[in-house]
Amino acid sequence: MRVLGILLVALGILALAVPSFTFFTTDRAVDAGFFTIDVQRPHTIVLNPLVGIVAAVAGVAMLFAPRRADAL
Repeated sequence: MRVLGILLVALGILALAVPSFTFFTTDRAVDAGFFTIDVQRPHTIVLNPLVGIVAAVAGVAMLFAPRRADAL
């Protein structure tokens, strides 16, 4: 449970530090023998800062949560 808490805190801080990231995909638009045209299209993923805050707070709560008592 502590490892999951550490991962949530790290991902929450990362989501707050990097608000969005963009990657490109390449599509073949025209393929006529020796003549080809490739098109690169951008795709942007936006990370909501609220999600980063919630993940960091949940991770801290998991870090400070007491261990479960064994059932009798």
